[in-house]
Amino acid sequence: MSNGFHSGFVTITGLPNVGKSSIMNAMIGEKVAIVSSRPQTTRNRIMGVVTHENDQIVFLDTPGVHRPRTKLGEYMMQSVTNAMDGMDCVLMLADVSHITEKDIQLAQDVMKYKVPKILALNKIDLVHPESVLAATARFAEMGFNDIIPVSARKKSGLDELVSCIVKYLPEGPKYFPDDMMTDQPERVIIAEIIREKALRHLREEVPHGIGVEIMGIEKISDTLTEIHATIYCEREAHKGIIIGKHGSMLQTIGTEARADIEKLLDTHVNLKLWVKIRPDWRNNPADLKNLGYEK
Repeated sequence: MSNGFHSGFVTITGLPNVGKSSIMNAMIGEKVAIVSSRPQTTRNRIMGVVTHENDQIVFLDTPGVHRPRTKLGEYMMQSVTNAMDGMDCVLMLADVSHITEKDIQLAQDVMKYKVPKILALNKIDLVHPESVLAATARFAEMGFNDIIPVSARKKSGLDELVSCIVKYLPEGPKYFPDDMMTDQPERVIIAEIIREKALRHLREEVPHGIGVEIMGIEKISDTLTEIHATIYCEREAHKGIIIGKHGSMLQTIGTEARADIEKLLDTHVNLKLWVKIRPDWRNNPADLKNLGYEK
């Protein structure tokens, strides 16, 4: 191209709970991926788009790298592998407040890709500057093209990170319209918002056994949308926890989800939630397909 426009695909990788979705949301300026303190929150490859006057970055946010224990886990790790195909740059995230040998191992794995490699040290707001310098020195000798300290929560260092990514983008076309920020269908985002609220409030093993299916979306009027959704869990005991005493937990999840969905749709929302048991759905190919997890 002769107009000097640069564009490319950037895969975001990292261990569970290092802030991959938070970073992508912050750089895009909109919530396109759900965020939770629970590991393995992201289950799909989620695409986010940042468009400037002279460039367009297409981010692929992947699930946290982990050893799969279910068919759902296998699907999640396959989506990481798929996201690495055809990328122009790798952005690895590490939690600078908790660097482990697994981070070092992942960094070594990232080095095998023949594209520019950027490391973002996230959560710098939680540590002393000396810890950031020590982590930078530890990773610098591994061969990263750039190492950028950032804080997704404080939105610190993000402009520098975006500028760093842009300099590695090849000249290319504008892949997506200026106003497009994600390839996620509306119903998928709504399901993920509901799952995010459940993740926030439920404890122990329950969150990993939760799936959300949107049963119907009906636009009642220009100002009101009615949504029916089912939360699936794997055990009778989990169903009781999700519903809560006198329905209190389900009401909390629904109230918080509705607020985010109303921002997304720009209408009032009547959200109706049900809870159903699907034993071992994370290992059932048919259930995984129904809930949108397909290889």
